[in-house]
Amino acid sequence: MPNLVVPRADLFQALGRQMTDAEFEDLCFEFGIELDEVTSEREIVRRERGEEAAANLPEDTLYKIEIPANRYDLLCVEGLSAALRVFLNISAVPHYVLEEAQESITIEAPTLAVRPFVVCALLQGVTFDQQRFKSFIDLQDKLHANICRKRTLVAIGTHDYDTLKGPFRYTALPPNEIRFKALNQTHELTATELMELYQKDLKLKHFLHIIQDQPCYPVILDSRGVVLSMPPIINGDHSRITLNTKNVLVECTATDLTKARIVLNVITATFSQYCTQPFHIQTVRVIDSKGRTHITPVAEERAVRVASKYLSSVVGAQISAEQSASLLSRMCLPSVAEGEEIVVRVPMTRPDVLHPCDIAEDVAIAYGYNNIVKVIPRVATTGKQQPINHMSDLMRQEVAQAGFSEVLTFVLQSLRENYTLMRKQPDNKAVVIDNPRSVDFEVPRTSLLPGLLRTLANNKAQELPVRLFELSDVVHAAPELPSRTRNVRLLSAVYCNQAADFEVVHGLLDVALGKLGLAHKKDYVLRRSADESFFPGFQAEVVVKERVVGILGIIHPEVLANFDLQYPVSALELDFQTLLDYQALLG
Repeated sequence: MPNLVVPRADLFQALGRQMTDAEFEDLCFEFGIELDEVTSEREIVRRERGEEAAANLPEDTLYKIEIPANRYDLLCVEGLSAALRVFLNISAVPHYVLEEAQESITIEAPTLAVRPFVVCALLQGVTFDQQRFKSFIDLQDKLHANICRKRTLVAIGTHDYDTLKGPFRYTALPPNEIRFKALNQTHELTATELMELYQKDLKLKHFLHIIQDQPCYPVILDSRGVVLSMPPIINGDHSRITLNTKNVLVECTATDLTKARIVLNVITATFSQYCTQPFHIQTVRVIDSKGRTHITPVAEERAVRVASKYLSSVVGAQISAEQSASLLSRMCLPSVAEGEEIVVRVPMTRPDVLHPCDIAEDVAIAYGYNNIVKVIPRVATTGKQQPINHMSDLMRQEVAQAGFSEVLTFVLQSLRENYTLMRKQPDNKAVVIDNPRSVDFEVPRTSLLPGLLRTLANNKAQELPVRLFELSDVVHAAPELPSRTRNVRLLSAVYCNQAADFEVVHGLLDVALGKLGLAHKKDYVLRRSADESFFPGFQAEVVVKERVVGILGIIHPEVLANFDLQYPVSALELDFQTLLDYQALLG
């Protein structure tokens, strides 16, 4: 969960109430957040950089507070204090007013190929001081790291509106045609020169990959051709905001329109309290590439109806409709009871409310988890572990006692890793994912061995020999089943050393099958195999009752080279699920 570090004095001033640390910790618990640490700037720097670096820093008390990942409205002192004031019945829930749009921005067609969306708003008559200004910047950084996914989904730009002249254009141009004075630079540079410059910038270099391979870069300009920003990299210095800025233009460019709207709502709603008319936001007309006009931001409250009986059943306490409405209003969800239903008005600051269960959660928080009486269910229920999971736990202990360390690898992997690197051709076992977000996660694994070999490759510094195992599920296609897939439990192990030492995995095979009551030659035998992933002549199938249930051998040198492994590896993979079926037949 994200952390909010806020000066205690500033928070209490915003709350209009003084508390002890213990009292504030209790308040956090009641509100559903956590006071993680009471510290100071000096203490934080002392831990990270030593006593000398921290010597002259202030010792003012800071609160480090854990915020739920979906509560973007609490990521700054303004948002947190406003929510707590409502929770403590000090203030009413703010009512946000949208004023008619006086400004516009046009999206031009070239942006569709790189970053197609933009939303904007104006905050008029803002009064900044040093602390408010810092909080304004910090909120943008936290949103960039959280919902914006490091600017890949959304990038925020804030500008001194009085330095600009609308209407605005959002377009995309070849890098060499973009030339402006970027934030904190002394002279104008082309976009190409800026990208080269920022390769060495500790902060900005992490965002360059988002657009640097595109033939055109997105750019926002005013009617005079002044560059406001080159999202998602840097703003222009011409429109930089300062403590003297009074009118702030907020723009969010995005690849995800929904998240862009959420981000814009959070920023404008939170800092509109500092406007000449508090909680008044001026909208901006966004004209898309097809000529359609959209007004942003959208601050209309959503009305959600939820049954009082449902809330009581989820919370586990008998709460009347009137009481539920009162509790929800304390959580910044203005509500009224209408018979046995509650009408909840969800404001622009609460995008986390998606379903009645989210409303029930806020009722439970305001009611107090400690006030919910523990009861024994009316219908006695008993449960037990699934046999395969029970046997898996027992087998993990046996393999660990044989000297192997357990690892957990990714369930999803690329087709290349699942097949090509293992010297195999794609078959009908794999379940291919439509439109994967990354080429690294194209299919659920059909074998555990690629993940184990990747783990070996990432741990070359470990002292030899290295013994690893995993006992987990893989996914195979099963067109005959309703789900069209089947989970299969496998046991896989690898041994890496200066010599292959095939006898190590052979011994592990005997131990594992022996623990399942299967005896060599009587219940299982080894038979010559020809698996492409293993070295010819140094591999064997494990056969139980004429059915192949596994393979062991020395990994092929080409596979080792594909995974950048320098030492021989012997491996074992067993169909643990089938083995358990045979064990059951044996009694």
